[in-house]
Amino acid sequence: MTSLVELRVLEGPNLYFPRAAIKLTLDLGSLASASTSTAERFAGRIGLRNARPGEPDTGFRQRFAARAVGRLVRAVATESGTSRLAVRVRPTNDPHRIVVAFPWSHRQRAQVMGRAVAEVLDALPQGDVESAVSEAAERVSAAEPGEAPRTITPKIPVVAVTGTNGKTTTSRLIAHLARTQGKLVGWSNTDGIYVDGELVEAGDYSGPSGAGRVLAHDNVEFAVTETARGGILLKGIGLTRNDVSVVTNVSADHLGLHGIDTLDQLAEVKAVVPRITRKDGWAVLNADDPRVFAMRGIIKASAWVFSRDPDSPAIREVLSTGGRATTVIDGWVSVLAPNADPDPLVELVDIPMTLSGLSRFNVENALAATSAALAVGIPREVVVQGLRTFRNDAEHNPGRMNMFTVDAATVVVDLAHNEAGLEALIEVLNGVRRPGARLLLGLGAVGDRQDDLIEKLGEIAARDSDVLVIAHKQRYLRGRDLEALDQLLRAGAERVGVTDIESCPTEVDGLAALVKQAEPGDVVGLMCHAEREAVYAWIAEHGGVPDTPEKLAEKVRLAQSP
Repeated sequence: MTSLVELRVLEGPNLYFPRAAIKLTLDLGSLASASTSTAERFAGRIGLRNARPGEPDTGFRQRFAARAVGRLVRAVATESGTSRLAVRVRPTNDPHRIVVAFPWSHRQRAQVMGRAVAEVLDALPQGDVESAVSEAAERVSAAEPGEAPRTITPKIPVVAVTGTNGKTTTSRLIAHLARTQGKLVGWSNTDGIYVDGELVEAGDYSGPSGAGRVLAHDNVEFAVTETARGGILLKGIGLTRNDVSVVTNVSADHLGLHGIDTLDQLAEVKAVVPRITRKDGWAVLNADDPRVFAMRGIIKASAWVFSRDPDSPAIREVLSTGGRATTVIDGWVSVLAPNADPDPLVELVDIPMTLSGLSRFNVENALAATSAALAVGIPREVVVQGLRTFRNDAEHNPGRMNMFTVDAATVVVDLAHNEAGLEALIEVLNGVRRPGARLLLGLGAVGDRQDDLIEKLGEIAARDSDVLVIAHKQRYLRGRDLEALDQLLRAGAERVGVTDIESCPTEVDGLAALVKQAEPGDVVGLMCHAEREAVYAWIAEHGGVPDTPEKLAEKVRLAQSP
């Protein structure tokens, strides 16, 4: 069996280095099971002095193997003509596998070196340790260099946004604020590439290719890039730096994928974005999320935090070191600076995307976007105007808390792709539900989530709704069987005693089933990921109309009436 599990070329800043790198996933079986004498000779050949490899297949051997492989990479690099090479070694959730990463300047030679390292490990069972290392170095030395990294150094202002929830809404709002200033804005997100508000390329461009495509447009004056976990892990970031970064939050989502199994690991991935913010720039961080706030320790930029709590200790700490903060004081979005009185910008009730202040998540998104816009130099009065004119509708923010009236019921369409997103949707649904009215919910999940997270979605949905329908996302099964996904959602619902659940094959079918049961004043929520445009079309065909800010304010008032 070969020791090389995967060789991945990371095109730009990544989890391991702030520049392009090679990531090797290696199986340590050959080294872990090698005889003690072979392991000792191997250690001597690569310059690992006074090594204690331990007995084969023990915990001591596993730790020796991880250290030895890092030294092997340096040895092959040195003997092939590279005098200094940084190497990072990380464990995985499989004790027999590790990740090794090193920067690259020449693509082809770097890939040859990655394979050569694995071939040395493959040769260990034969015991010819000395010649295997020498031959590996010779192959690397003889390899063609290949092209240099294509990581882009921006020549225009760039705001980079990451986080588990809210990054798309926040990036859209920042782009809107820059367009309000008159800038020709390009931005990339999970929906595609937009230039001056027009979709020019559809698809998920939250990886490095998105940033590159935005900056490739000659007339773009201002760039906003949405940077997702997957892009950072699989390809790296396509830019050498950003001027302002935003981290919205870190919560449970996509765990169990690409070696990221815990929230702390996920936070480390997200931290790549503020880590490459230029020294004279700003890193906008969520003061209420401990993992995000802790990123202050790895940034070169100044910290600008946001929090709904003006008395947050995190705000005091940042202000004491010369940073900035954006918060809410007496219902006003306000900016705080050291040794100055608060600057009230605009009332929450005048920011349509906050749904009259009802949507906690969108309040936080507005605070984050306000911070980023001011940090990058957009004038205060422009920011205020932009906040007043950005609506939570299908035009400005498709798929995020879009609210409609269908017959006499309220319909809210939202991505709500994880626990935090679903709870935020339910919060909004309850905020517009009149006393005595029911909450009807269309539940769905994508297939690449962990079983316990899918079950938790079913539990939350069943606990907080009066009528529950499963609306499947056929396009996002991602290798999971539809029946198995259905069973997991039902298992979660059963924890809170809900078993009478209708299953629908599509999101449109789920919405139709819910609206059919809705009575005047009821609220219908749909977790919509796969069929957004079809859902909008169905609503229009059935006489539904988007709620204006005035209509929404009226619904909130009715919901709060005794």
